Amino acid sequence: MGMQGGDKLKARLEEIARMASKANVVNVGFLEGATYPDGTSVPMVAAIQEYGAPNASIPPRPYFRGMISAHKGEWGPQLGKIIKAADYDSDVALGRMGENIKGQLQESIIATSDPALSPITIMLRGMRSHDQTLEVTGKTVGEAAQRVADGDDNYGASTKPLIDSGHLLNSVDYEVKSGGQS
Repeated sequence: MGMQGGDKLKARLEEIARMASKANVVNVGFLEGATYPDGTSVPMVAAIQEYGAPNASIPPRPYFRGMISAHKGEWGPQLGKIIKAADYDSDVALGRMGENIKGQLQESIIATSDPALSPITIMLRGMRSHDQTLEVTGKTVGEAAQRVADGDDNYGASTKPLIDSGHLLNSVDYEVKSGGQS
């Protein structure tokens, strides 16, 4: 008993293999070269926020590790469904996964509320809302600390960690690469 249509099956399997091997990596996060308007590296700021900077009195806010912990078990099954729906085109499938994980990371940034910002940080935000050119220096931190001690108004500044200018949140991105590049 012979198998019929073997050439068609072989051609289809070769096509699937070709499509599935187009791309093999999706990077999600804060991509190299992303900067704030003043040139400060977004990946550097993101790492400081994630891990903290004790010498600068910045506590860790593990939004990235928390997102990975919460969602990593979903990604394999999702990719299996997505690649099938994308007709085994790895560029398309990894792009869709990248977009999905990007959204999860942004949601994690928005949801992060712990630990709370210091009253001085909130005051600095309020001061900057009235003077967009305000540079944070030792002197301005001292001024903010004095205003907090005096019970001054912080102008309704946001108390939400990680969400100040929105630049960190809006800098989350993804890229699809092939050939083992990461």
